[in-house]
Amino acid sequence: MQELPVHQRGDAVSSMVYEANARVRDPVYGCVGAISSLQQQVDVLQTQLALAQAEVIHMRMRQAASTSNLTVGSSDCTSPSPNKLVIPHSKSFFALDMVVDQTSFGESLWSC
Repeated sequence: MQELPVHQRGDAVSSMVYEANARVRDPVYGCVGAISSLQQQVDVLQTQLALAQAEVIHMRMRQAASTSNLTVGSSDCTSPSPNKLVIPHSKSFFALDMVVDQTSFGESLWSC
């Protein structure tokens, strides 16, 4: 402590008190356990955010398609009507091959 500048000593004491309290709660991991837990929460929230953003984009594209009379998904390209653009496909553009472990999500955004 004496090697630290005077203006940093208060922060150093606060850090030591925090670490001591973390060791009382979790003797094995201490602060590292708290940081790890917070990082897992950040990862889960980033995944939820990415899924929500993808859903927003999907909804906007569907809305744009419906307002411009765009028909997506038809496999018959032989005689499209003059007012419609037909884009054939075998699989939805937004079908995500993604597995998300929701056991740690708690209450999901999409729960009813």
